[in-house]
Amino acid sequence: MNFFGKALVSVFVLVLLLSQAAYAAGPAAVDLGSAGSFTILAKSGISTTGVTSVVGDIGVSPAAASFITGFGLIADASNQFSTSSLLNGKAYASNYAPPTPAKMTTAVGDMQIAYTDAAGRTNPTATELGAGNIGGLTLAPGLYKWGTGVTIPTDVTLAGGANDVWIFQIAQTLNVGNGASVVLSGGAQSQNVFWQVAGQATLGTTSNVKGIILSQTAVVLNTGAILNGRALAQTAVTLDANSVTAPTGTSPAPVTTSTPTPALAPTATPTSTSTPTAMPTSTSTPVTTTSSATVTSGTPVSYPAPDTS
Repeated sequence: MNFFGKALVSVFVLVLLLSQAAYAAGPAAVDLGSAGSFTILAKSGISTTGVTSVVGDIGVSPAAASFITGFGLIADASNQFSTSSLLNGKAYASNYAPPTPAKMTTAVGDMQIAYTDAAGRTNPTATELGAGNIGGLTLAPGLYKWGTGVTIPTDVTLAGGANDVWIFQIAQTLNVGNGASVVLSGGAQSQNVFWQVAGQATLGTTSNVKGIILSQTAVVLNTGAILNGRALAQTAVTLDANSVTAPTGTSPAPVTTSTPTPALAPTATPTSTSTPTAMPTSTSTPVTTTSSATVTSGTPVSYPAPDTS
């Protein structure tokens, strides 16, 4: 393949890759700012009973460290944070030594900004789906809005790709039933699922939930509930022998509308009379795209085996 052919192949592959990233299904992800560095963040307190396991940092502000209870906190020598046998991370509070107070003020402010962003999204994919009961449904990426509370008495499946986004706008409470799960399939990632809840979010006994919970009030995890995501509450977070793990991936970056500068055509090289040296032929790998799923009412969608962890 000559120089011109190689250049065209490179440009073609680049355009396809950019197209895949730009057309991730669903709305743009919610920017958590510095609140995204916390697995659990609350204004008034974080409490736990039983043997809880939290992977990631926790923090409270404007509440003091005394409002983080049940963790048996051990202050670091710097007094900028604490540690705990229940915590694979650090605990921060507004009354710790600088720069922690400023860090916590910023994080709580970013949490509120993220909540407002999620609550203010427009043009929903569906409204009042299932009259607030979404148990048994399979949901494609999108923005879902309810003027009521939402219940998940049985498993709900979110089917989509690794860059697809779901935002759930809930005007009242979120209640996940005992033993119910939020199942991700098709490569969907928990860091791209956002539960904006105006009331309290309650996870039932041994339930298994994926996503970022942005509650305007409290987040309560009943005995044995599992959360793969974040609990970001504007009042308190209550735990009871739970497992809470921060997502390991990152949300897709916002897509800009700027037009890329076209590449200049390569300058032709005069032809010599000598015999040209053969150049190795490069092989391009075809790029495929996957269409997004559609909203169904309990009808299974064919996807790879769901992540039930």
